[in-house]
Amino acid sequence: MSGHLGRLLTAMITPFDEAGEVDYEGAKSLAKQLVADGNDGLVICGTTGEAPTLTSEEKVELWKAVKAAVGSDVPVVAGTGSYCTRSTIALSQKAQEAGADGLLLVAPYYNKPSAQGLLKHFTAVHDATEIPIMLYNIPGRTGIEIPTEVLFELAKLPRIQSVKQSLPIDPVSRLESRLAESESQLDTYSGDDSQTLPQLAVGGKGVVSVAGHVAAPQIKEMLNHFFEGRVSEAASIHRKLFPLFEVLFVTSNPVPVKYALKLMGRPSGPVRLPLAEGSLEDLAKVEKVLYQVGILS
Repeated sequence: MSGHLGRLLTAMITPFDEAGEVDYEGAKSLAKQLVADGNDGLVICGTTGEAPTLTSEEKVELWKAVKAAVGSDVPVVAGTGSYCTRSTIALSQKAQEAGADGLLLVAPYYNKPSAQGLLKHFTAVHDATEIPIMLYNIPGRTGIEIPTEVLFELAKLPRIQSVKQSLPIDPVSRLESRLAESESQLDTYSGDDSQTLPQLAVGGKGVVSVAGHVAAPQIKEMLNHFFEGRVSEAASIHRKLFPLFEVLFVTSNPVPVKYALKLMGRPSGPVRLPLAEGSLEDLAKVEKVLYQVGILS
């Protein structure tokens, strides 16, 4: 059974031109290509989309452009979370007005709210908006984990429908166990390509992917095999793609995947400061793996 948003969503990069300005036409073209490759939906202005470097105006234009490009049948999830509740609400309302089908809300970073603060923060955004919400648990970037108990409480809210888990398998399993014992409909998605198959095994519904930029057909096949009971076939694809999952994080995301897209002739462009282009050694590793797994030939 797939989640509310489908099984495979890619957290799309933001293409820039050589001057570092947003390439909206490139974003439209890439979005269409990703859907044609098998993506069920797209996350726009997440970390992979370099959201910390985008203005609110650029984000709104991106949401509008991508939604217009992919049409009504493809969910567009807008990354709107920040460490300020008021700012998150304001941007989330703009995303809703821009046509987004859902919101991706990361745990507030840097200021490390308590469990009660997290509960109140996400509830406030939920109550101020009208579209589905995917929570985002990535303590490696935020410095804080949304505890299982908080996720379980938030799952009781009608439009908090899913959570993206960039975590080791233990806390993921802990949440899945609680959900299985209840009537909760919270869908869990892997936030790391390398963790997708393990998370599916304990109850996950899909993945918000980076590798989906370049290997969506293979990842979609892996997901379909798993959900149709062909676990050994799914595991075989996971093993084949594992070098790709690793190399796309050989340096800061999205530097490697932007280079991979460039090699494939797809819209990408440079990254914005404070990110910097990858070293020749790292980029060579990316290119080598693209040939190794058959994406380039």
